[in-house]
Amino acid sequence: MLDERKIKISKRNVKNYLSEGFIKKTKFKKIIFDTYMDNHRESLLLANKIFKSNMSNLWVVVISYYSMFYIANAILYKLGYKIGSKISHKVTFDALVVFVKNKLKNNFIEEYKLMSEEALILSENTIQDYEFERKKRSVFQYESTEKLKRAKAKTSLERAKRFSKEIEKLIENI
Repeated sequence: MLDERKIKISKRNVKNYLSEGFIKKTKFKKIIFDTYMDNHRESLLLANKIFKSNMSNLWVVVISYYSMFYIANAILYKLGYKIGSKISHKVTFDALVVFVKNKLKNNFIEEYKLMSEEALILSENTIQDYEFERKKRSVFQYESTEKLKRAKAKTSLERAKRFSKEIEKLIENI
């Protein structure tokens, strides 16, 4: 779960990113949104194929993460924000925390009629999945055994699918 300290840091970071131009307010262009979504779907499809064929656990992790990255940028774009190229992966995470986390929470409450605390946990876990995969992608190559790599690849693919499902629901309602 995202702790309050991390949420505060993300809020402060986003404020700085906006002033430094790492995040820009933008007008919606369907072609840009569609490109993010196409890249997301292609990445998820490819990660699934690579996993099923047991070709490369490393690339399942990397491509699963990128499917999450693309759809995260798609929803941020739909909300009117374009992430720049500098430290884009960290900027995307912080922007998800600030601009999307509460929308996920509200969606979980509405969809599942859960108590507020449970919905908060689900929304934070969905955003946290992105952060886990961002970090895993950068250190995955140092795992020691193929069995561990396979298990982590499976987790990455499952997280990417779950993240995709929840973000796509939000995108439909924006």
